[in-house]
Amino acid sequence: MIELVIQQRTRDLGSFEVGRVLPFAQRRMVGPYIFFDRMGPKDMAPGLPREADVRPHPHIGLSTLTYLFDGEIMHRDSVGSEQAVGPGEINLMTSGSGITHSERFERLRREGGLLDGIQAWVALPDEREEMDPGFWHYTSTALPVFDAEGVVGRLIAGSLSGVVSPVRTESPQFYVHWDMRGGARVSLPAEYPERAVYVARGAVDLDGQRIEQGFMAVLAPGKAATITADGDAVVMALGGDPVGPRYIDWNFVSSSKERIDQAREDWSAGRMKLPDLDNEEFIPLPPKIGELREPEPMS
Repeated sequence: MIELVIQQRTRDLGSFEVGRVLPFAQRRMVGPYIFFDRMGPKDMAPGLPREADVRPHPHIGLSTLTYLFDGEIMHRDSVGSEQAVGPGEINLMTSGSGITHSERFERLRREGGLLDGIQAWVALPDEREEMDPGFWHYTSTALPVFDAEGVVGRLIAGSLSGVVSPVRTESPQFYVHWDMRGGARVSLPAEYPERAVYVARGAVDLDGQRIEQGFMAVLAPGKAATITADGDAVVMALGGDPVGPRYIDWNFVSSSKERIDQAREDWSAGRMKLPDLDNEEFIPLPPKIGELREPEPMS
């Protein structure tokens, strides 16, 4: 049932830690999901330095899904959006042919508090890689809720077990958040060829194998999986239909190396518009290293 277990690789950003799960050397993607980073958890005092903010930077060929358990992040982008995302909400940004954005911790800087959440990147299918960029925000009340004995869940994106999220998607996929009481069980159906389960808090038994906090289990296709919480646990599951191999270089994702090279040239030459409401600074293009350069955390 379990093909691979991935332990998040933690990087200290100074103000908080980020745990990188995807991409992984032995598993670059799960369905269309090509990037999965855990932010925190970290309880921060007021006065967070501005260096913790993510300055304006570019993307192509992907959608970003920012989902928080706690805290707030302010998003600004080059299509004119300015939108904070809070607990249980979704900020969805689709880069398509190109977008720039920033992520800033303005409320945490003023008030302090806990930051805890996940940012995922979803690779766009070939025919949608060059779609127009866009941004959408979804409140927590807009997302479908699962409520069973000992389990409360929220369908973040896609469809699962006949339930459909209003969050816009460009290919078949699912992304779900379950809060589980100790001893509670949930079944993950086999309706997608690629699936994975990430334990955000606590530990679970996954068809006889213990999966602890900070680990992702990649599942074999064709069989439903039973997840049992050893104690109170927070579990994320995601996956979908594969979109085909993708190159990833810094913040660019594409089926074409040449398209990534063009994006690098465009950013270096200043041809990509900065966010309308955050255009006084930006992250310079890093050197190209080999054929693959993973994005920086929180990018």
